[in-house]
This record gives sequence, C-alpha cells and structure tokens, in this order.
Amino acid sequence: MGLSPFLAVLPAIIALLSLVFFFSTGRKAALSHGHGRRSLPPSPPGFPLVGHLPLLGSLPHRTLRAMAGTHGPVMLLRLGRVPVVVASSAAAAQEAMKARDVAFAGRYSGPMVERLFYGRDRDMAFASYGEHWRQARRVCVLHLLSQRCVLSFRRVRQQETAALIGRVRRDAAAAVNLSHLLVVYSSAVLLRAAFGNDDDDDSSYGLDGEGEILRKLLVDAEELLGLGTLGEVVPWLAWVNSVRGVHAKAARTSEALDGFLERGIADHHTRRHRGGPRKGDGGGDENRRSFASVLLDVKEEEEAGGIQFDTAAVKAIILDMFLAGSSTTASIVESAMAELINHPDEMRKLQEEIRAAIIHDGGDNQITEDHLGKLRRLKPVLKETLRLHMPSPLVHRQTVEDTELLGYHVPARTRVIIDVGAIARDPATWERAGEFLPERWFGDDGASAAVAGQDFTFLPFGGGRRGCPGAGFGMASVDLVLTSLLYHFDWELPAGGASTVDMDVVGELAVRLKKPLCLVAKPWCP
Repeated sequence: MGLSPFLAVLPAIIALLSLVFFFSTGRKAALSHGHGRRSLPPSPPGFPLVGHLPLLGSLPHRTLRAMAGTHGPVMLLRLGRVPVVVASSAAAAQEAMKARDVAFAGRYSGPMVERLFYGRDRDMAFASYGEHWRQARRVCVLHLLSQRCVLSFRRVRQQETAALIGRVRRDAAAAVNLSHLLVVYSSAVLLRAAFGNDDDDDSSYGLDGEGEILRKLLVDAEELLGLGTLGEVVPWLAWVNSVRGVHAKAARTSEALDGFLERGIADHHTRRHRGGPRKGDGGGDENRRSFASVLLDVKEEEEAGGIQFDTAAVKAIILDMFLAGSSTTASIVESAMAELINHPDEMRKLQEEIRAAIIHDGGDNQITEDHLGKLRRLKPVLKETLRLHMPSPLVHRQTVEDTELLGYHVPARTRVIIDVGAIARDPATWERAGEFLPERWFGDDGASAAVAGQDFTFLPFGGGRRGCPGAGFGMASVDLVLTSLLYHFDWELPAGGASTVDMDVVGELAVRLKKPLCLVAKPWCP
C-alpha cells in the first residue's frame, strides 16, 4: 500500500502532529495487539495516528530495505491503524513460506480489490485462503498454466514475436520505444491465450487494437491496487481519495474492464459455436484451449470440487492472468535489455552465442523455442536481471492464525510483507550484491529451482503454496522475445543522449523503469 494520495496533505499533517509528540511504537504496538508480554517484532519510530505511513515514500520497497538494515530482518510497522509485519531475510522467508506456510497463506482483500475483482473471493490471486482459492488454483495450475498448456501456446508466442520484430524493423531508422512495444507484445500473447485467436499470419491485437485498450486499463488497475484506499488505514483521511478522484477512477476502470472481459468472452462464444467444438481455441492445434474455454467449461458444470464458478469468477480469474502477466513479462525483458546496454561485453557475448547457435542450426534465420535450451548464457542473464529488478519486489500475505516468525509473535489476521527484493540484494548472501554479474549463475543446472521458490535467497515469483503459478508461462514469452531481439538487431543508445540507461524505477504493485527504454536498433544479417 503506497503513499501517493496522501502526499497532498502530508506536510501539514506532519507539522501538526510533530508538535504533539514523536514516539516509538514498539511497546505500544504490543499493548495495542492485546498480547501482553508476548514478544512482537521490533518497530521503528513512527508518527501519531498515521504511524509509519509517511516514511514509505513513493518506492516502498527501497524504504523497507533501508529500514531492515537498521531494525533487523523482521519488523513491525503501523500504517495508520493497520499493523504490518515486514520480513526481509531468507531465513524469515523460508519460515513464512515453508515451515509455517499455512499460517501465512492468507491474502488481504480490501475495497479496491473487491471493486475490480467482482467482490470478495472471486479470483485466485487475492482470494482468502480457503476452498475457493484451492479450487481456483487447481483449475489454473492443471488446466491453464501447466507445462503442457505452456507448450501448446508456442505458436502464439512465435507469431507475436515475429510481429514485434517486424515493428522494430519498421521503426529502425529512429529510436525505438522498446518499453511500449514489449507491453504490446505481452498483452497480445495474453489476449490470444485468454480468448483464442484464429489468425495464423499476424496478431489482431496490435498497436491500435484490443491490446492497446487492455494496456491502458491494466495501467489504471495497477495504480489503483497499489494505492489501495487511504480510509482503510487512516479512517479520518478517507476524504483524500474522494477529493483526488480515486473512487471515480476506480468506478470507470472497473466498468471498462468488465466491458472488455464481456466482449472477449462473447467473441469467444461466437467463434466457438460458429466453428464447432474448440474452433478458435487453437487455430488448428487440438491441444490448445484458451483460458476462457477452460473456465467456461468449469462454469458449465454444476460444481467444481464443491464450489460454484459463475461468470464473475471466470472474468476475475482472467483478469488475474492479465495483471500478473502483461506488465511482468514486459518489465523483465525491458530490464534485461537495459542491463545489457549498460554492460556491452555481456550483450556481445550473449549475441555471439545466440547467432552461432542459429547459424549452426542452418535454419531459415528464425528463432524457435527449440533453440533456447542450447544457449548457456541466456538463463544466467535472466536470473541476474530478476535478482536485481524483480517486477514485484514485495510479496503480500496475511496470517490466518496466531503464529511466529523468527521467534516473534505474529497475531492472526496480521498483514505481512515479504521483501523478496531486499533478500535478493542481501550482501550477506550475495557477493557484490548490487552489481550485474550473470556469471554468478554459471554452473546452475538451469532447472529454475530458484524461480520455483525452492531457494529462499531468490524468490522472483514468490514461494510456498501462494507462489505465482504462472511463472513458467511468463518466462516462456520472456526467453523467446529477448533472444529474438538480440539475434536480429544490434542495439545502442541514441546519439547525443546519456551514455547509460537510467535504472530508476516507478510503481508500487508492479515496478518498471521510470523512463521508457528508447534504443536504436540496427538490423543484423548473417
């Protein structure tokens, strides 16, 4: 939860409250929880009434990392009236996501989530830990995001990658806004996976189509989810969101997203019934079925494991996929390209490896997913990119029962933030932790155990039972498009500008480069 709607009134509030007193919340937090002498985590000094909220700033993940260096790997913050436990070490993450995984398996769902996701417990990502979440996750893991399903969409990824390469070629005479084109690419892949598409030659979700509409709506949704509702944590400041138009924007965004999803499902129904069973789901690939097709089949059954999947649940789960996948995929490739521009020797080595593999293969100058396993440097570059630039550096949980974390008491229904970004930059674990060093991953077996959340020093997609089930789907798109961009073009910064890419970031729910990545692409031919 961020600070953005609070900034307008923050100076006056701080000036007023600072005249009253500046206090430490450690012992008072324990009393406020009503657990007597049970040891709660240490708490930094905060402000009356608003607690630590003014300290977070516009980039909470950076602030929390700095605070953990002073106050330890587990600390208690108070955002207004809401207690939040922050865990910032691999040991704390392992206890929360493995040893006590069930106790930390909840997820807070506030008014903004309920507004965008059709009420409480309709989707998977924000659903409370319980039967709906278990059944929704089962459907997603088995029928939408399994390895077999990921492979079934390889032709979609191939076509959308070719469309992206074509767009870069057309703009190669000038600087290319790669950030924008990557979001268009990832949105198009997700749209075709969600609703099906029969186009064999090119995508219908281009720069001016549904992909662009979806991109704008998801940006608004991410901002709203990152802001939350100020009245949840500081009730007497609830008016700030109204004055700043947050509620009006939420209503517009919710209505527009619902209309978009309704159109997608209606178009899917039309194609499906017009073309016969499964027509439109796979463009001739009998093994490929769109997310909508799978979820609507579940809906048509009377029950799925004892719970109902109505149309609202179908739309909410599809929206989960859009929010989790679109900006994340684009952000990873964007960050990788930025780091490679800033480390030209690493780019040259990876390009030489890619080009040698394709030329040796003797194919038609096109990269396929069959080539990716032959590239020794690709995975280390991507893992190092994820270590330094996680799209979601803060993992949010909520305790479902009284529990402990590294010896500290954590009451039931306490919100928990696991700072996976800080863990990945911990100098106690990582040598030269702030540097981009892909070679640190050489010798890794490439099985992506860390990506799966089994290595608690590196959790780019979370871990435990609430880890991201779509990591495999997203990384398949990342691998192919990054390799293709590096194969077909030589890249450099525009002449007369900065000599390196500015790696400053923005965002709260999802983090991305602050400035669009604009590069000059020079076509390369063998």
